[in-house]
Amino acid sequence: MTESQKLSADIPEEMAGMRLDQALSILFSDYSRSRLQQWIRGGNVTVNGHKLRPRDKVIGGERVVVVIDVEPDVRWSPEPVALDIVYEDENVIVVNKPAGLVVHPAAGNLDGTLLNALLHHASELHRIPRAGIVHRLDKDTSGLMAIAKTLTAQKRLVEQLQARTVTREYAAVVVGAMVSGGTVAAAIGRHPVDRKRMAVVGNGKPAVTHYRVKERFVHHTHLTVRLETGRTHQIRVHLAYIHHPLIGDPVYGGRLRIPKGASERLSGALRGFKRQALHAGRLRFSHPANGETVEWAVPPPDDMNSLLSALREEDVA
Repeated sequence: MTESQKLSADIPEEMAGMRLDQALSILFSDYSRSRLQQWIRGGNVTVNGHKLRPRDKVIGGERVVVVIDVEPDVRWSPEPVALDIVYEDENVIVVNKPAGLVVHPAAGNLDGTLLNALLHHASELHRIPRAGIVHRLDKDTSGLMAIAKTLTAQKRLVEQLQARTVTREYAAVVVGAMVSGGTVAAAIGRHPVDRKRMAVVGNGKPAVTHYRVKERFVHHTHLTVRLETGRTHQIRVHLAYIHHPLIGDPVYGGRLRIPKGASERLSGALRGFKRQALHAGRLRFSHPANGETVEWAVPPPDDMNSLLSALREEDVA
């Protein structure tokens, strides 16, 4: 998008009595109401040549002009961090994030993140909040993420996430032999004691995780997991809650468990797996430009494949 762009429209008579921000969210539905409120407060909106407040009422018939002038976010610097780009067009980027890559700068990780890499790859993302990142993966979770390249694409992807119409499917390897698949519906919020962790709590936000068995081993299970909601650490918390934590999870996995009689290879594979065994392997949504269903799938990375190979070699039930 250019640095400055004008939108204009006549407010229909049937909108008489509406708040200005409400009317604009209908007239210019490509942009979120919060974004339009920001432009109104910033003086980027005129109604018959006058600047109003978001809560001011319209009477119908006025000419409204919106000057889109998105200031670039200069807090973060572009960095030439390697990206595995699965797909890209003028609206979206789909990346396969490796384990170990932090998504967004934060205390302790101010550079070398996915956001820094995206700004280097596509400079126009400086003008999109959070460089177009609409959902996250934990640092040590690998797999697919969608990035919006325009404000319109960002709004439409966020709306799909809120409506739970984005399919996010994961491969997970957990401790314990699970008999069958199921669903965990348990609210998630901050841990009441350790504020750096999440937990199943009564006053948390609703969270729903579906899982099915892909491979069953004597002491472990390979799952396919689908998110219905997207809470922080959701899969990790839910699987630990049902006493089947992810192998290698340093926060929710508990102590390392080596099965009695395990071979040297399996023992080494379990000891050497230092991250949660979780990979976002499939992503599906409606393309923000044309509404067509688009889908991508990527296999787990080498470390998870090696872990699964060790389990299959010795441990197939």
